[in-house]
Amino acid sequence: MTGPKQPYYITTPIYYVNDKPHIGHAYTSLSCDVLARFKRLDGYDVMFLTGTDEHGQKVDQSAAARGIDPQTFTDQISQNFRDLAAHMNYSNDDFIRTTENRHKKACQALWKTLLDRDEIYLGSYDGWYSVRDEAFYGEKELIVKDGVKLAPTGAPVEWVSEPSYFFRLSAWADRLLKFYDDNPDFIAPSSRRNEVLSFVKGGLRDLSVSRTSFKWGVPVPGDEDHVMYVWLDALTNYLTAVGYPDADPEKLATYWPADLHMVGKDILRFHAVYWPAFLMAADIAPPKRVFAHGWWTNEGQKISKSLGNVIDPYDLTARYGLDQTRYFLLREVPFGNDGDFAHQSMVNRMNSELANDYGNLCQRVLSMIGKNCDGKVPAHGDFTDADMTILNKAYGLLDVVRGQFDAQAFNRAIDAIWALIGDANRYVDEMAPWGLKKTDPTRMETVLYVLAEIIRHAGILTQPLMPDSSAKILDQLSLGEGDRGFACLGPDHALVSGTELPKPSGVFPRYVEPEGEGETA
Repeated sequence: MTGPKQPYYITTPIYYVNDKPHIGHAYTSLSCDVLARFKRLDGYDVMFLTGTDEHGQKVDQSAAARGIDPQTFTDQISQNFRDLAAHMNYSNDDFIRTTENRHKKACQALWKTLLDRDEIYLGSYDGWYSVRDEAFYGEKELIVKDGVKLAPTGAPVEWVSEPSYFFRLSAWADRLLKFYDDNPDFIAPSSRRNEVLSFVKGGLRDLSVSRTSFKWGVPVPGDEDHVMYVWLDALTNYLTAVGYPDADPEKLATYWPADLHMVGKDILRFHAVYWPAFLMAADIAPPKRVFAHGWWTNEGQKISKSLGNVIDPYDLTARYGLDQTRYFLLREVPFGNDGDFAHQSMVNRMNSELANDYGNLCQRVLSMIGKNCDGKVPAHGDFTDADMTILNKAYGLLDVVRGQFDAQAFNRAIDAIWALIGDANRYVDEMAPWGLKKTDPTRMETVLYVLAEIIRHAGILTQPLMPDSSAKILDQLSLGEGDRGFACLGPDHALVSGTELPKPSGVFPRYVEPEGEGETA
């Protein structure tokens, strides 16, 4: 009898509702979806959260510019992110909005705890603020361009002077540094960890956590002239969704602390400095890991609205296919680094790795089985050393891939699976089962059985990355839904000789350039 499943809680950042989703949003959520699917197949009780960040001055101003109230505006834009999650086949368990009552209650509970513990005090803020970044900047952080002061991001800044509550961040530097030291895997990749350490060692200032100049936010309990600063509000979403403070104590106890917050590198500071400080100050355990991934460029150019080269995920899936897009985004660059989207790179990977390597392996093996073995899983004789070498590689692949997934090294995990697929293609050529039909039909059946087992392992292990395509491959092996988890990998759940197989069909078509289209995306 097995015990309860081990919980695993993974989150995307909540996406700011000031525009429609683009490739960056799709990429972050995809990485979480692939990891969530992997963990479920590996026997974990997964909680996968995404959602939208809907408060703040920028939203207030955007709604006003459209002549609608902020709630109506956020209802419209938030739906775009829900639609993207469904379109990209993400398997999130919850979708949180910071305008929900459950979130308002959680934020105010955290605030009261911090206030009661004397971690928040009332003062006044005088300094530079960027509406676009929703961030305050010190004088030394600003850049000057054409005589105009700008944030380090290039965003406009304005001088703000207003009453503000402050969080005593300056008192947390030493405790944060000790926490990073005690938890070396908390920030990844290591280059980002070094950035955070440098920032904290440089000295921390108390953090403004409320505003009075606008009203679109969570009211500060007991002082409703103030609304909470967007980052204290936004970060709390990760607690809200698992039942904090008392909506669902059992769920909170099960899933917190979160196993992984996945973020873009631009919001690492908020997640790796402010968030653990808020939590430790409230006597709540910090998350176990924050991973900051890189940004995409488009054909070597920085992506920006002004250049008109924003990559729309809907355009990618319409042009290349959903699973092909999912595959490319996690295959193309080491996760954590910046990456470049190039049409030709996409086509090359689709045609060589998906169509030629994986698709062709499945198609020719299953077609030979259909033609030469009555459309049934072949019988097999004794396995040779060559057979056992490739079978043992397949049987041991989960341990290799699991380690890469746990490190968020998605491209290396894919490399390992494709190494097996490459070995299988070479094995087909070396064994030449088509020539064995007349000379040694028993050996032919054994070779085809070994290859079907390799395809079974590849099909099971590629499910997190390409769920629809992998399902089609596993369907062609007549595997039931209960035979597709990682517990079914290995010889104990091998294919049963004599099982009827459906007529095989191709899964990964080659990409052919549409008439009259150039090579640019």
